[in-house]
Amino acid sequence: MVQLREKLEAKGHQVDMLGYDEDNKSVYIVNENRKVDRDKIQPLLDAKLNARAYPAIHANNLVKSTEFNRYVYELSAAYLGIDKYDIIHAHDVISAASLNRIRPDHIPLVATLHGSVAHEIRHQLTTIHKTKTSFIARAYFDEIERIGATSAEITIVANEWLKNILVDEFKVPEEQIKVLQYGFDTERFIKAMKSKTSIRRPIDKKVIIYTGRLVELKGVHHLLSALNELKKIRNDWVCWIIGSGDQQADLELQCKSMDLDDDVLFFGKRDDVPSILEKADIYVLPSLLENQPLSVIEAQIAGKAIIVSDAGGLPEMVENGVTGLVFPTGDVAALCKNLDLLLENEKYRNMLGKNAKKWGMSYWNIDKGVKNLMEVYKDAISKRKRDVENGTS
Repeated sequence: MVQLREKLEAKGHQVDMLGYDEDNKSVYIVNENRKVDRDKIQPLLDAKLNARAYPAIHANNLVKSTEFNRYVYELSAAYLGIDKYDIIHAHDVISAASLNRIRPDHIPLVATLHGSVAHEIRHQLTTIHKTKTSFIARAYFDEIERIGATSAEITIVANEWLKNILVDEFKVPEEQIKVLQYGFDTERFIKAMKSKTSIRRPIDKKVIIYTGRLVELKGVHHLLSALNELKKIRNDWVCWIIGSGDQQADLELQCKSMDLDDDVLFFGKRDDVPSILEKADIYVLPSLLENQPLSVIEAQIAGKAIIVSDAGGLPEMVENGVTGLVFPTGDVAALCKNLDLLLENEKYRNMLGKNAKKWGMSYWNIDKGVKNLMEVYKDAISKRKRDVENGTS
């Protein structure tokens, strides 16, 4: 979003960014340094959305926290004011649903959805959020997905996978959806790859790398299991894990139990990912559910051999055997086999990396992405104007 803002501003447009701060304590307009503190709104919500009046909200903690966050955001946005804008661009179903409720009639809304919240929640309701009231949460997030995805004049998705989910499951009109790839500042990333990092690659080993959040949905536990099998075959590798998350301690314990302490290194959250990635040989993303991750885009621009699961939109990013390797989600044996293949065959590994970079440099071109987005904005403005004139908004 920051890259998009910079490109739009370079074209002479004024762009404001509205959202929560890192601690979810305030909603603020970043560049104007104006904010609304959560504790100013929370008492009102506590009084209005109490358990007696709305028992269903309080029956499930995940629903309760999401619903309260939604209303804090909505009321804060209304207080800060959104009536001066020519267009509003939301980046998730919750903000789209909220902003749609408070926007003036004349302002068009575009929503870019970076994944299926409902599908992620469905998975989590069988793991980290499993409770006796999980059925309430599933129904709630299904409805939020439907409302948010249909709130805008145009809903942008990154791939056919997400488009099909929205059309088939959540009954979003197909004509409302625009499949549009992300733009990415490739030149900036390539420059950042040349900067220094304190991490040094081993002289006699290849480097396997994962970059991203350490959460259950990313499937890093499957990568560790595959590495456990790989170690029985060969030891000419190390694995770098870059990122942080609530699964880090469990993953470190998994490594210890598999005697991988010297083979897998956890570096935590880093600001020098491009330069670290430059030193790696193989990038792996074993996600259980995925849309269009930035980490794969970065690996492509870095020209790395890539291995991904076939979850979600990943097969639309990586062509198996051409720009990388794709394995069945959760198939540890297949992942191990692919790692062994790329470690063994340097020529094939380099070919995949070169193909990935060539494809990525063209497909993720940010100027092309911004140009396409500007066309979407124009279409949304025209559609909103027609709807207002016809009384159908």
